[in-house]
Amino acid sequence: MPIISLRFSFRQRFSVPARAAFAWCTDYSPGDVAYFPGTVRRQVNRIAEDAIVMTDTSVRKGKTLEISRLVRIDPEIMTWTSTHLNGPYQHSQYWYHIIPDSAETSHLDFEGLRLERVPRALSAAEIRVRTETHRRADLTEWRTLLAPALEEDLRELSSAPRKSGPKNR
Repeated sequence: MPIISLRFSFRQRFSVPARAAFAWCTDYSPGDVAYFPGTVRRQVNRIAEDAIVMTDTSVRKGKTLEISRLVRIDPEIMTWTSTHLNGPYQHSQYWYHIIPDSAETSHLDFEGLRLERVPRALSAAEIRVRTETHRRADLTEWRTLLAPALEEDLRELSSAPRKSGPKNR
């Protein structure tokens, strides 16, 4: 089966400071799947200070699907990458960079390199359509699910009574 390469990018704005957005985005936990529709179980295994293997297990059409990703985090420059280790998009990579716009606002620059197995070679036009479909789907996920959850969670944290010591979320 041929493999096609789909490259796409987008920008998502946040009405929160960059460091807070970065911390929220890279604070991986099994509960993260609550932001997405469907039933998914997540395991998070920190293998180094800057590396996580995240495994999501779901059931689709009666079949169990397990997808593992290697996530590498660079807090100094507020970036992270996610590389699919297995599953239908094996070896696909996604790059994330949180950039401050002001003291209180920021944005995410996202770039995806999705590798897909297809039953036949596709034309350039078919690849463009498929690329735009995935770009829009990922952007919609950020615009309608993740960015609102990020901003709401951080608003709740900032309005909660402060405890001494570091934030434990």
